[in-house]
Amino acid sequence: MPVPRARLLDLMRVQCRIFNSTFNPEGLRLGNKILRQRLKGPALASYYPRKMGTIQDLQRVYTDELDIFDEEEEDRFEKIKILKARGKGAPKKKRTAEESKKFKGKKK
Repeated sequence: MPVPRARLLDLMRVQCRIFNSTFNPEGLRLGNKILRQRLKGPALASYYPRKMGTIQDLQRVYTDELDIFDEEEEDRFEKIKILKARGKGAPKKKRTAEESKKFKGKKK
């Protein structure tokens, strides 16, 4: 003798209440599987190390009190100076429209 559907639904409803699960007799896609998963934010945040203070941060904070020497920045400036001496540096910025190449060919 088959059990009536209403009785099975009542049993499922009680079962869901006891085991703290979602009552979904139609089998709809509710996204509960995704919502039950652990959050990924803390795991991703702990993957990357905390940002340490840089020399530029120290220079900004202690400009008057400390004379801080940034070796990497000095090396960069020296490299730029050498490139400019060889004629390989970045071009100067154009300040007016007349100096720009875009306007050189056009005559009014």
